[in-house]
Amino acid sequence: MRIALTQSTSLSDPSGSTALVSAARWIGDVMLGPLATVVAVIAIALVGFAMLSGRIDWRRGLMAVAGCFLLFGAPAIVAGLLGSREWSGGGAVVATAPATEPIAKPLPENYDPYAGASLIR
Repeated sequence: MRIALTQSTSLSDPSGSTALVSAARWIGDVMLGPLATVVAVIAIALVGFAMLSGRIDWRRGLMAVAGCFLLFGAPAIVAGLLGSREWSGGGAVVATAPATEPIAKPLPENYDPYAGASLIR
C-alpha cells in the first residue's frame, strides 16, 4: 500500500522559502493579529486607569500608549517613508519618467488677477 504525500502551495508562500521565513511571517501575524489587538486595547485601558489613580506616572503611561501606536502603525509608517509605494520587502525602486507637458498652462502677458474685484455702488 502506497500513500501519496502532497504539499499544498500557497501564493503567499513562495517556492524555496525556508522555515525561518515561515516563522518570521507567523510572528508578524501573531503580533498584528486580532488577539494582539485585544491585548493592546486591554493594556491601554489598564494603563489609563493606573495613570488616573496615580499608580503609574504620566510619562511611563504615555510611553506604553505610544508603543502600541508604533507597533500597530508600523505598516503605515513604512508606506509613508517609502513614498506611498506598497511595502514589498524588496529593495528594487523603479524610477518614473518626468512629465513631458507642463502641469499648468502659462498665464497670458496681460493677465491681471484683480481686474474684476472692484465694487461699484
